Amino acid sequence: MTARWRTVFLDRDGTLNVKAPDDDYVRRPEHVRLLPGVADGVRRLNDAGLRLVVVSNQRGVARGLMTADDLDAVNRRLAELLAEHGAHTDASYFCTHDKDECDCRKPLPGLLLQAVRDDPAIDLAASVLIGDAESDVIAAAAVGVPAIRIAPAPVRTQAVHTVPDFGAAVDIVLDGAA
Repeated sequence: MTARWRTVFLDRDGTLNVKAPDDDYVRRPEHVRLLPGVADGVRRLNDAGLRLVVVSNQRGVARGLMTADDLDAVNRRLAELLAEHGAHTDASYFCTHDKDECDCRKPLPGLLLQAVRDDPAIDLAASVLIGDAESDVIAAAAVGVPAIRIAPAPVRTQAVHTVPDFGAAVDIVLDGAA
C-alpha cells in the first residue's frame, strides 16, 4: 500500500452509514447503521495514519425535523459503532443550513475550507474525498481535491473513480491511485 494522501474527507449518510429515504434524515441514534465494510475500511485508513474528516449536509436541522442535539447524538452513535471495531474519524463538519443560505452546503466547498481553517496541517493537495453524491464530488473539485464516488451502478460524474462500495474506495486511497 502506497497511500499518498494525508487527509480523507468523508461524506456521512450513504457513504459511512445507511442513508434515510429521500426527504428524510438520520435523526435518532438508533437509526444509525454502518454500511457493509465501513468499519473495516475506516480502520484500514486509520492504520495507514490518514486523517479522516467527515463533511456532511444535515439540512434536517434547518427544516426543524431534528435539533442540533439530535445531530450530536447521531454522530456520537456513529463514533461508538466505529469504535466497536477499533476505528475512528478525527473531525466532523456539518452544514445545518437550508438550501441557498450559506457557503458550506455541498456542492459548495465551505465545509472543506472550514476544516483547513481549523487544522492548517490539512493540505488540500494531499487530500481526497469519498462520497456518494455528485454534490460531494463538486465540492471537492472546487478546492482541487480529487473525489471517489460510491455508486451502485455507472453514473455520470466528475469523480476520478466510481466504485460500488466503501471498501473499493479505501483500496484506491491506500493504493494511491486517486
